[in-house]
Amino acid sequence: MARARTTTAGLEERRRAVLARVAEKGEMGIAELAEEFGVSVMTMHRDLDALASGALLRKSRGRAAAVAAVTMEVAPELRRRTRLAEKEAIAEAALRELPTRGVILMDDSTTLFPLARRLDERGGYTVVTNSVGVARLVAATEHSEVILLGGDYNGVFDSTTGPEVTRALQRIRADVALMSAVAVTAGRLYHPIQGYAAVKEAMLDAAQGHLLLVDSSKFGRHAPFSHRDVSAYDAVITDSGVPRDEERTLRKLVARLLLVEVGHGRPAPLTTTGSHRASYRGPY
Repeated sequence: MARARTTTAGLEERRRAVLARVAEKGEMGIAELAEEFGVSVMTMHRDLDALASGALLRKSRGRAAAVAAVTMEVAPELRRRTRLAEKEAIAEAALRELPTRGVILMDDSTTLFPLARRLDERGGYTVVTNSVGVARLVAATEHSEVILLGGDYNGVFDSTTGPEVTRALQRIRADVALMSAVAVTAGRLYHPIQGYAAVKEAMLDAAQGHLLLVDSSKFGRHAPFSHRDVSAYDAVITDSGVPRDEERTLRKLVARLLLVEVGHGRPAPLTTTGSHRASYRGPY
């Protein structure tokens, strides 16, 4: 009996699982991966070639190796399971910063997922996003609607990128952009994929106000492509685990730094407002 062909969705799901497995182990043999996932070695080579072409892992001499610090961030199923308490606390603080209505841009960061799920607690919005995950969460709310930006779909990120996305953003004027970052060092923001760095910059240009939501584990990391620095944002919301040297840099560069404590119950943000720029209070 002929083996059924793998659908596109099944292919992307397997590749995400392969990436997650390599990230978990650090390095694995290609033959070992093929056996574990029940595919031929040639099929596994194709999967790994596709992942390597996006700089999501390294492939050489019969082995696949994780990309340090970055691979964990680009596998959505891994990102959703990590730093859950911090993400919920950051969402709690971010809700208080939003206007009660308007147009919101949201990028494909899983840090925004808890916030997208809770938008009804604050108001009703038109959310514009390149994230399929964010779009699903907003679509499930009662008072908000969602516009999903079309472009080149990346199954690993579960989101779209490319010139179609950046061109669409040039025609949008949003009230607030809610964004995160894979890596932050000395106030500079980085992403492993150039196209996604370009989308983040286009979102900044398309919005009146800007909030950066990023948990403390992202600080001190590096990735190949920079997308501006924290001074482009009206406020940065992170948890109190941020390294001291990075916190000092944030205080110098950003108008408002909100540090949230992660613990039992509803978290309360600790707010520090800089004196060199006006505080962001939203458009309404």
